[in-house]
Amino acid sequence: MAGRGRGSWVLGICVALLVGCGGPSAPDAAPGDVRRLLDRRAEAVLDRDAKAYRATSQEAGATEAYDNLRGVPLASWEYRLTAFRRSGARATATADLRYRIKGYDSEPLTTSRALTLQERDGQWYVAAERPARKATQQLWDQGPVTSVRGAHSLVLGVGRGERDETTLRQYAALADRAVPLVRDAWQGKWPQRVVVMVPKSLDGMAGLLGAPASGYQGIAAVTTGETGGSGAAPADRIIVNPEAYGVLGDFGKQVVLTHETTHVATRAHTSPATPLWLSEGFADWVGYRGTGRTAAQAAPELRRAVQGEKLPGVLPEDDDFGFSGDGGRLAQAYEGSWLACRMIAEQWGEERLRDFYEAVGAHKKRPGAVEDGLRDVLDISPQDFTARWRTYLRAELG
Repeated sequence: MAGRGRGSWVLGICVALLVGCGGPSAPDAAPGDVRRLLDRRAEAVLDRDAKAYRATSQEAGATEAYDNLRGVPLASWEYRLTAFRRSGARATATADLRYRIKGYDSEPLTTSRALTLQERDGQWYVAAERPARKATQQLWDQGPVTSVRGAHSLVLGVGRGERDETTLRQYAALADRAVPLVRDAWQGKWPQRVVVMVPKSLDGMAGLLGAPASGYQGIAAVTTGETGGSGAAPADRIIVNPEAYGVLGDFGKQVVLTHETTHVATRAHTSPATPLWLSEGFADWVGYRGTGRTAAQAAPELRRAVQGEKLPGVLPEDDDFGFSGDGGRLAQAYEGSWLACRMIAEQWGEERLRDFYEAVGAHKKRPGAVEDGLRDVLDISPQDFTARWRTYLRAELG
């Protein structure tokens, strides 16, 4: 099952969480040599200079920490100190880490880091670095990162070795097939490349999202990103749950990657006004487009409901997409949304479906967005659209 792809999605997660940090000391209270220490540490990361990195550190695992991230292709890496508190020869600090993936991020991503500092012989060193309180983990916090480049993709995964690299190449092949499929279905401007992140486990996925793992059981992948951007926002990240994704067949894996890539493509035209039935339904429409899958094959949960005289009365609400553990409810929400978008494509045409998506997303707030889009693009009222959708469900699944 794919996940949402908009900035307000899942606990308000965007590409990164900016976390304010407490403490009585203002950032300017930090000595200049602490700032210079972080500058040297950033320079060592960018220069791939393990010796220089270790020279900034008194960490027991400094070599391991450096090795974990040396496989990440970086275009920039910078610390900006936000808080500093000293107690004798030790200090705690927080800093915004701003970084860009080479060839993929148009702007830096920002995440908050907590640092423990140690002063020795008048020189400051980093004794520990970790995600700040309430900040999400980064992939390299979980282990050594291996990167694989595809024609349209960059896949970053935890683990090193031939088996790990082979798995990541399989992900890259799927993502490389997804990008042209999405490009053919969505003709708006987008980068036409994706970053796929593959943690080792469900717990690793949850760590990257900053949420309990129990909420993502059975969810194959999610997309994080900022919505309604002008094109200058950082690249989205497709985050895979290797446990749920791994049990899918080849067809299912491709549909999921195509679905998530659609969220990347449509990000700039997705806003808080876009209901989940439209954003998720459109992504599934692209995922299944051209596959030949029938409604009965791709919507088994909703088919059972329709045949059991439990035809939905309204389009799925946003709450129906919550990761509450009710797999049947979640599946029906996705299936009903897909069929709503499929109906638009069949009865009004694919171009009108795209126009409708853009018209709704052009609104900044939810009230009136769908109603206006239905009226202006499809020339139908919300009540008549829902009635037509219910008739369509009966015809396809009854």
